[in-house]
Amino acid sequence: MQLLRQNVFQHLTQLSRKDSAFWKHQGVIITQPNKTREGNMTQDHNRLDTLCINTIRTLAMDAVQAANSGHPGTPMALAPVAYCLWQRFLRFDPDDPIWPNRDRFVLSNGHASMLLYSLLHLCGVKAVNPQYEALGELSVTLDDIKHFRQLDSKCPGHPEYRWTSGIETTTGPLGQGVATSVGMAIANKWMAAYFNRRDFTMFEYDVYALCGDGCLMEGVSGEAASLAGHLKLSNLCWVYDNNKITIEGHTELAFSEDVATRFIGYGWNVTRVGDANDLDMLERAFNTFRRTTDRPTLLIVDSRIAYGSPNKQDTHAAHGEPLGEEEIRLTKRNYDWPEDAKFLVPDGVREHFQTMMGNRGHQAREAWMATFADYKRRYPELAEHLDRMQHRRLPDGWEKDLQTFPADAKGLASRDSSSKVLNAIAKHVPWLIGGSADLAPSTKTRLTLDGAGDFEADSYSGRNFHFGIREHAMGAVLNGLSLSKVRPYGSSFLIFSDYARPAIRLSALMEIPAIYIFTHDSIGLGEDGPTHQPVEQLASLRAVPNLIVLRPGDANEVVEAWRVLMQLRHEPALLVLSRQALPTLDRTKYAPASGVAMGAYVLADSGGVPDVLLLASGSEVSLCVAAYEQLKTGGLKARVVSMPSWELFERQSQAYRDSVIPTEVTARVAVEQASTFGWAQYTGRDGAVIGMKTFGASAPLKELQRKFGFTPEQITAVAKAQVASAQGLAGSLRRN
Repeated sequence: MQLLRQNVFQHLTQLSRKDSAFWKHQGVIITQPNKTREGNMTQDHNRLDTLCINTIRTLAMDAVQAANSGHPGTPMALAPVAYCLWQRFLRFDPDDPIWPNRDRFVLSNGHASMLLYSLLHLCGVKAVNPQYEALGELSVTLDDIKHFRQLDSKCPGHPEYRWTSGIETTTGPLGQGVATSVGMAIANKWMAAYFNRRDFTMFEYDVYALCGDGCLMEGVSGEAASLAGHLKLSNLCWVYDNNKITIEGHTELAFSEDVATRFIGYGWNVTRVGDANDLDMLERAFNTFRRTTDRPTLLIVDSRIAYGSPNKQDTHAAHGEPLGEEEIRLTKRNYDWPEDAKFLVPDGVREHFQTMMGNRGHQAREAWMATFADYKRRYPELAEHLDRMQHRRLPDGWEKDLQTFPADAKGLASRDSSSKVLNAIAKHVPWLIGGSADLAPSTKTRLTLDGAGDFEADSYSGRNFHFGIREHAMGAVLNGLSLSKVRPYGSSFLIFSDYARPAIRLSALMEIPAIYIFTHDSIGLGEDGPTHQPVEQLASLRAVPNLIVLRPGDANEVVEAWRVLMQLRHEPALLVLSRQALPTLDRTKYAPASGVAMGAYVLADSGGVPDVLLLASGSEVSLCVAAYEQLKTGGLKARVVSMPSWELFERQSQAYRDSVIPTEVTARVAVEQASTFGWAQYTGRDGAVIGMKTFGASAPLKELQRKFGFTPEQITAVAKAQVASAQGLAGSLRRN
């Protein structure tokens, strides 16, 4: 191995200036000999830089080739950029990759995942378990890299949060990573305002996000960049890989805008490095970012993917095609690397990362822990809040102000009762923060308690956020906030959940407890018409794995829904609320709303085996209760089952589910002012569903309910038909 390092050094120092320019273009950092002692030390250092950078590159090439799948080009091109950032700037302790004040690194162009996996391995980042305990073993082993993109490897095709320690967020869908990084930067600003004191700085981290042309083409990045510029997030740096390549070819096919001018218009500081291999220029650019205190920074880096064959096209390897064994040999020859060596990590590489990044991060983490010990003595309540927040634990007594709503035939819109509950909880959970995509007066999600304030560029202590009309960015920002361990919520109309869908899906995939509050939940929206009336949204959101959808039926179910969602630690929750008033049910007559925790529960029952089941969620629950009373008067035994959360119900035992929805009762009617899709799993093949099979219409609520059959009378009629059909079938079976 020592011979390899000597050969690299000897070969590079013997190059002529012309050859040096060529090799630098191919991706090798060239340093000319210096006869002074200081010069020799610099030369040795640069030699190690080159060795480390080419180790990252060759690991990426070998892993992608072994998998016969992946993207080697971008890791090869950006290896110097990532190396410079991690080695010279990033405050990150490999032994404790979750310490709260670490810098964040986000690989937004997640197809370049081997760049990140190589860094995690070479830096010796340790694994952390779900209990926040460092295990002492490597997060990414060399064997994991050898099994890149294979089953159970810690190196999947795109970086996945919770699967591999050291990965700050799941990336892959382009634009999501940079948008999420805005939430991380916001979290630092808010936590600094809440926790820092004149004599104690608990939060001051920076957020770096590496992105490419695809990220900047996706609309979510523009939404997020606009918000970041407005908020003057000076702790945020996006590094834009300006390689001018996408899957279809050169970016000139579809992308010709002046990115620098666009970001200047957003209010960003923009700087540029003309050669991704120039470590000195990169260092100056990162220093410029760190000196900028009034705005975020976009660092544009021009890169070109260099291969052994001069005619090799950048496009394929950048986007999902291995280089091939011959091309790898030629490229390694260009790096003066052993051509047939696989997954080679030369002596001194890991040690160099430990000496630079590892020691710097360890010292920063140790200093922070010592400061926190003093902070705990000086500010015990704040220290407890910080500890609970970091471990996703709620304060003692967080629910003590939750009220019970009295029976009321007129009732409240569930958005209004939710507002009361939200403010009651927020009083005792200081890190419950959030806002709306410009709809807080309608979604009723503003925190009105004393001192809540607005989060703005000149006031980072506010707890009310204004995301603007940017639902997609709002969802991504919520993810960044949640990944930083605050408890965020965001709100809009249910119809606009479509705009936030990619971020909601990633919340579920990452298993983080973001809270989504969507109001105006059905055709009950009325006169605004079908463009604003959600029909298919409930069904599609229920289809997202690990997403808890809650549609409460009255004010007390709203209370219980909040009680459930606040205690979630590894699932996002989606609270679906009405604009129109819902009767508050008399809980002395009907079952307590605590059944919400089970997902579905028997709300009203005539005793014994029912003749018919009435199943509903949200605003339709009270309609079923009215129908139940009519059926009871007519001598039929009905049961009303409130089903605010299918997901929670499916987690219950089979015995419980059968006790709520008895298998022997086949006469069933489900009622929901939304798509009928999915209800058959509860009504059975012969059951009935009163729901929407078309879009809605523009009309007052009562007219819409009559038109589409959402009335107690219609429910009663359908229920009677179900009973008659079931009795007829039973009689036929007896005769046979």
